[in-house]
Amino acid sequence: MAKSSIANVKNVNEENGADIAIKARQINVVYSTPTGDIPAVRNVDLDLPKGSITGIIGESGSGKSTLIMAIMNAVTKPGKILSGSVILNGRVDMLKLSTEQQRNIRGNEIGFVFQAAQNSLNPLRRVGQQILDLGRSHDVKDLRGLIKYAKELLTRLGLDADRVLASYQHELSGGMRQRVGIMFALVLKADIVFLDESTTALDMLSQASVLEIIRELQKEKHLTIALVSHDIGVVADLSERIEIFYAGEIVEEGETRKILADPQHPYTRGLIRAIPRISGNIDAAEPLKGSPPDFKTYQQPGCLFYDRCPIRTDSCLKERPKLVNIEDSHKVACFRVGVHDRD
Repeated sequence: MAKSSIANVKNVNEENGADIAIKARQINVVYSTPTGDIPAVRNVDLDLPKGSITGIIGESGSGKSTLIMAIMNAVTKPGKILSGSVILNGRVDMLKLSTEQQRNIRGNEIGFVFQAAQNSLNPLRRVGQQILDLGRSHDVKDLRGLIKYAKELLTRLGLDADRVLASYQHELSGGMRQRVGIMFALVLKADIVFLDESTTALDMLSQASVLEIIRELQKEKHLTIALVSHDIGVVADLSERIEIFYAGEIVEEGETRKILADPQHPYTRGLIRAIPRISGNIDAAEPLKGSPPDFKTYQQPGCLFYDRCPIRTDSCLKERPKLVNIEDSHKVACFRVGVHDRD
């Protein structure tokens, strides 16, 4: 299946980022509310190296999904992208493309798996018909080959392919719909895939199976994957690098192994301590104290994690910490790097 070409788009940044699939810079997104604009993503820089798996971790409402939608230039009202650039494969800026050019890229070059897979399926058409609709909308000539590849993916995902293709959305369980969503993200052979809580609807055994399949497909096809989750266990199992997201900002990033072994930001440490135990002292897990910031908190000049931070000082209220490199691409946004709470 040949990918649709994007005509009349001037190549940008060709001399840089040859090994970077997505290079996002200074992404700012706000949501309009009756009390004012709330920053959902603030001054975020993000690189997704080609052929890698990057985990994006944070609590619900931290802005993870909004960041992914901004990268695809798919933020909907009341959200609005204020500024930024998203360079795709060193060629084009996603935020400057026409609607038609964006549509050609989504599916052909970027696949997306929604957290609630049923929201992406048409309840009035069978799954097989929707695959054909997808192929026609992207000018796929070999529709028979498209169906064959869809069957292959569904089988690898542990489903009865013939039954699924003949089914409507309501005839599939939540876990089956989630797997169908993964198939749709991969069926046009996209090189970049965003997985937004893609295994949330699955039980533990099914989740482990699907994650292993994703790992195999990523290696076979050299996919670039961004795995969005609030589950550190899932991200730790798959990703090579992680981005810790809090209140619309990246507060820590680096190699997964290093950050999990020696987290520096108090928010990262809090997330790790909150992981449920299945052995040893099962009461050792501690919930993260406090609540995510509200509109009033966003207005303060200091650290957004201040109200929940166990190692805060008065100076943390005066200025917003910036993400700085501390060692081997390990970056942290905290004035008290290296200071661990001993509660």
